[in-house]
Amino acid sequence: QVQLMESGGGSVQAGGSLRLSCAASGYTYSPNCMAWFRQAPGKEREGVAVIHTDSGNAYYIDSVKGRFTISQDNAKDTVYLQMNSLKPEDTAMYYCAAGWPTRTLCTGGRWPGKYWGQGTQVTVSS
Repeated sequence: QVQLMESGGGSVQAGGSLRLSCAASGYTYSPNCMAWFRQAPGKEREGVAVIHTDSGNAYYIDSVKGRFTISQDNAKDTVYLQMNSLKPEDTAMYYCAAGWPTRTLCTGGRWPGKYWGQGTQVTVSS
């Protein structure tokens, strides 16, 4: 059973930084696609950043480009989300997702996720 454990959330002021981590376990073959989603109160969950772990190709939504970076540590089966220049509108519960879609689906901006972590809260105050 795939298990994803997020950590690193917290409260920061606008302009600050946070680094989220997602440790994956419980599978025979490592996921080839890992992503970060977020859901703010009253809004739908949205994919923020995704990485195809075999190729390293990544995709970001426009609102976080240049501020967020997704990276991986294959030895630890861990994916990170470095978030800089945080804005109040980044406030949300952040979820890690993992799965085995095709590379096209993984990095095409429409992958809906497969397995999910419990989430970690990020709060950005102005």
